[in-house]
Amino acid sequence: MSEQKMSFATPFMASAAEESREFIEAHLQRKQKELQQLPPNGDPMERARVQLEIAEAQVGLNQGAQAWINARAAFQVFLDHEDWEMAVRAADVLYQTGQPAALPALGHGVWLAVTFPIDPNLTLQMLSYIIDETPPDADGAAVAAVTARYIADLRASEEDYENLEFLTRQQLVQVAERHSNVGNQEELDAWLDRLELRDPEVFLKRLGLVVGAIVGEEWWFDRDAIRAKLPD
Repeated sequence: MSEQKMSFATPFMASAAEESREFIEAHLQRKQKELQQLPPNGDPMERARVQLEIAEAQVGLNQGAQAWINARAAFQVFLDHEDWEMAVRAADVLYQTGQPAALPALGHGVWLAVTFPIDPNLTLQMLSYIIDETPPDADGAAVAAVTARYIADLRASEEDYENLEFLTRQQLVQVAERHSNVGNQEELDAWLDRLELRDPEVFLKRLGLVVGAIVGEEWWFDRDAIRAKLPD
C-alpha cells in the first residue's frame, strides 16, 4: 500500500488561492491592454507606471523573467525623470523577481531610498530586505537596522511616528539578539557602542559599504552626479 502525503490545505484555502491568481491574471491582462493603447510618443512616465504595475502582477504570478524586463525599463524612466520614490518602488519589484541581478537591484534601491527623503515606510521595507539577506553574525544587518531606526526618527510624520518607532526599535532588538544574543537594555547599549552604531555619520558610511558590496561594480547610475543634485 503506497503512503499518501498529508495535505494541510483546506478546500477554502485552495479556492482562495485560485481566486487570488485569477484576480491577478485579470489585472495583468487589463494593464497589458492599457499599455498597448498608450501612444508610442506619449508620456514616458505614464508608460513606466503601467509597466511597473504589470511587473508587480507578473511577480505575483511567478513570472520573474518577464517582470524583470518591465520593472527594469520602468526603473530607468523614473531615474531619468528624477522620481526617486518610484525608482525605489521599481527596484523593490526587481528584487522580488528573484532574477540573477535581484540583489544588485536591491542595493540600488536602498542607496536611493536612504539618500532621498522618500516615504519612510518604503525605505524601511528596503532596509528590511538587507536584514533578511544578511547572515545572523554579520554586521550588515545591524547597520541596516540602526539606519532604519534613524530614518524613522528623521522622516516619520507625527501620525506614523509611534508605529514606525516601535517597529524599528523591535527590529533592532531582534537583530541584536540574533547577532550577539543580546537580552536586555544594558547589553543592547553595550552592543550599540561596541559596533559603533550611535553616530549616523559612522553607520551611514558603513551602510554605503554594505550596499557597495551588494551591487559590486555594475552601478546603473552615477552616484556622484546624483549626489550633486542634493541640497547643501
